[in-house]
Amino acid sequence: MIQIINTGVANIRSLQASFDRLNQPWNLTESADDVREATHVVLPGVGAIAAAAESLDQLGLRDALRQRIADSDRSTLCICLGMQLLFDASEESDSARGLGIIPLTVKRFPDDLPVPQLGWNSVKLKRPDASGTSRFDDGEAYFANSFRLVDAPPDDWGFAETDYGGHFVSSLWRGHTLACQFHPELSGSWGEQLLRNWVMRVTLPQKTLPTSLSEESSC
Repeated sequence: MIQIINTGVANIRSLQASFDRLNQPWNLTESADDVREATHVVLPGVGAIAAAAESLDQLGLRDALRQRIADSDRSTLCICLGMQLLFDASEESDSARGLGIIPLTVKRFPDDLPVPQLGWNSVKLKRPDASGTSRFDDGEAYFANSFRLVDAPPDDWGFAETDYGGHFVSSLWRGHTLACQFHPELSGSWGEQLLRNWVMRVTLPQKTLPTSLSEESSC
């Protein structure tokens, strides 16, 4: 059973429909026990990080998520704002605290760019995780974001990048955790395959790629 966290700040109908197409049962949950113990958990999110962080605290899910991802390494998918919650902080809010699993800060797009980035863009693999594997092949994904991570994650995390006014981290993964700035549930057949890979815990062998976020991708 896939447990989808009901934070109240995400439109999850398209995500539910994607799992239905994959014939995967799902359930909406606000239970810390579900978050700790379920085989698969999704942390979705749309909107403001302060509201999302407050919702996690009100539901008592902060420690459960940290335990699940950082300690137990159970299958977890973080989407859009859900990915941004993995970090320490965001320039969107001085007061909101992320989960602090990755010690980095999410930053605004430059002022001269139209925001949010809304629509399709390329996702290109940049670095496999510590085990030398990836979670998906290069593809096109649907984005809706005004903030992004510009710093490469710690070395044990694999990541992919996208270019919108400069390169940024559009996905990252380690162990059984996969985080996507884009929306795989809105990304056609490529996104559906990504979700299938996550559900089935499929990893792909990946050749060594340039690790600097500023380098042009060789993919």
